[in-house]
Amino acid sequence: MSLCTFSLIFFYSFGGSEFFLLAVMSYDRYVSICKPLQYAIIMKKIKAIVFVGLAWGVPVCHLVVPAIQNSKKELCSFKLTGIFCNSSLNDLFCAGLGEPKISGFIILFNVVILPMLFIIFTYAKILIVVYKSSRKVRGKAAQTCLPHLLVLINYSCLAIY
Repeated sequence: MSLCTFSLIFFYSFGGSEFFLLAVMSYDRYVSICKPLQYAIIMKKIKAIVFVGLAWGVPVCHLVVPAIQNSKKELCSFKLTGIFCNSSLNDLFCAGLGEPKISGFIILFNVVILPMLFIIFTYAKILIVVYKSSRKVRGKAAQTCLPHLLVLINYSCLAIY
């Protein structure tokens, strides 16, 4: 059971970290396009290290608490319906499902929805600035942002699936 819990934390923390890393990348794009002269002042090395550390740490912290709580619960059965230990693990506990679902929605909101809203906000600001700029700036912004947007769309579709 402990390996299954570890697998759950590992899998979902990497998934959540991806959304935070994409949010950090969108902020970096925003600063480089919307505030190019202040980029060196705003995006210092220490700030980038803190952002990356938070991107890895926040999802793990969100998942460790429910995992510790689940490790103390009694199992009624041990028949997993998937290849790996995922959220179907909650169905194996004898206790009610209300608490895991509520904490799951809180984790989903904090780890996926908030970073996605931040990404949408930063790209909206980028589009406003780029729309008002010259053709050269538009081309450079598209060249910079398009790979990030493709990764974001690809990963979001995978996460929804």
